[in-house]
Amino acid sequence: MEKVRLSKLMSERGLCSRREADAFIERGWVYVDGVQVSVLGTKVAPSQSVTLDKLARARQAGRVTLLLHKPVGYVSGQPEHGYRAAVSLVSAQSRFRGDDSPLRFSPGQLQGLAPAGRLDIDSQGLLVLTQDGRIAKQLIGDRSQVEKEYLVRVEGKLSEEGLRLLNHGLSLDGQALRPAKVAWQNRDQLRFILTEGKHRQIRRMCELVGLKVAGLKRVRIGRVHLGGLPPGQWRYLAEGEGF
Repeated sequence: MEKVRLSKLMSERGLCSRREADAFIERGWVYVDGVQVSVLGTKVAPSQSVTLDKLARARQAGRVTLLLHKPVGYVSGQPEHGYRAAVSLVSAQSRFRGDDSPLRFSPGQLQGLAPAGRLDIDSQGLLVLTQDGRIAKQLIGDRSQVEKEYLVRVEGKLSEEGLRLLNHGLSLDGQALRPAKVAWQNRDQLRFILTEGKHRQIRRMCELVGLKVAGLKRVRIGRVHLGGLPPGQWRYLAEGEGF
């Protein structure tokens, strides 16, 4: 059986991200079949046992994940000219009063906090910000099957054939899209449930069937719902809460 890089195997198994894996290996916090490994680039058999030192597990346990209701006008990732990044909304003052997590906010929690998935500048709704590479891998990894649910206000006429194509039959960037679940929510609003997140995917899908998106809001990621979280406010991912 062909050997693979240890960091790649750790990422595929959901132990951590590849970047975290390299950091853990350098510190001697990784064991393969009970033997400490500290050399970057080490290759192992996919069948071998990989475990993390308690120091690595403690570091992971100390990492936070936040749920933010991103308003329109903020970018998900790096700030762009004239626009602020969504993470700039996170402060002690903007924490949702209904958040009953025992965690206390500190500015150090902003270090390494990154979005796990896109939400366009002209879209709003649930955005996950995390320091935890395992959660990022779960939500945006190539093999992720986590559902993302959106309410999409549209303009234009949609035929039965167009609705069928939205559910399965469209391609973007030369690649067929995964099957989706798309249905009318009310007279001018569609509900989309996707398991992928190509750039501006829903807007481009709608354009292909003659619709224009007038408003887009993400209301769920996996088992986590936006709920009553107000725009511009955030809360911690609760202990025991998962995607």
